[in-house]
Amino acid sequence: MTTKAWAGRLPEVKSKADLVYESLRSAIAEGELRPGAKVNMDELSRDFGVSKIPIREAVKRLESEGLVVSKVHSGVTVSEVDLTEMRGVFLAREAIEGLVAGLAAANADAALISELEKTQKAMRKALDSGAMDRLPSLNSAFHHALATASGYRVLADLTEQLLMTVRRYRLTSPVDATNWRSVIEEHDAIVEALRDGDSTAATEAARAHTAAQARHEVPED
Repeated sequence: MTTKAWAGRLPEVKSKADLVYESLRSAIAEGELRPGAKVNMDELSRDFGVSKIPIREAVKRLESEGLVVSKVHSGVTVSEVDLTEMRGVFLAREAIEGLVAGLAAANADAALISELEKTQKAMRKALDSGAMDRLPSLNSAFHHALATASGYRVLADLTEQLLMTVRRYRLTSPVDATNWRSVIEEHDAIVEALRDGDSTAATEAARAHTAAQARHEVPED
């Protein structure tokens, strides 16, 4: 029997390093570990009840993603996000999310439209009720669904990485209610294009959405 026969039959088993990595990544995304915060390796080892080996492995993964910085004399800290970097992030988002939306429109089905509409409804409810803390994760869910529908994992991974950087930036430069309402309305234009199966319109709507957010969040001097 070849190894291909076993494809998809092995259960997903996460290592200690995987679990530490996912916990730290979530803490960074949610702002529990804010930009500039020190990551205490000894404390993490005690809290997780593991040796320093999986802690180091997890930190190396986070460092490769640009989420933490390790320096010889100052230890490990959560990476800062500056305005110049964010301008580059939004330029990358405009290109990638336009591509993603165009591909998603070609693959859009009733299930995808329903998922996006459900997320949009949840975003409106959160905004109207003042539950602003729910909006970043819902926004990420909207864009993750689009990226997944593109059919390319590399695009989904790039989208996730860029959104993580945006979420970390917004911890120090929060989006106000007016701009969140604009985000939702811009999402509506993307959903409408997907509903019509119009790849060109979806691409244009996604690029316009990202460009509008860039003008608001990282204006040029």
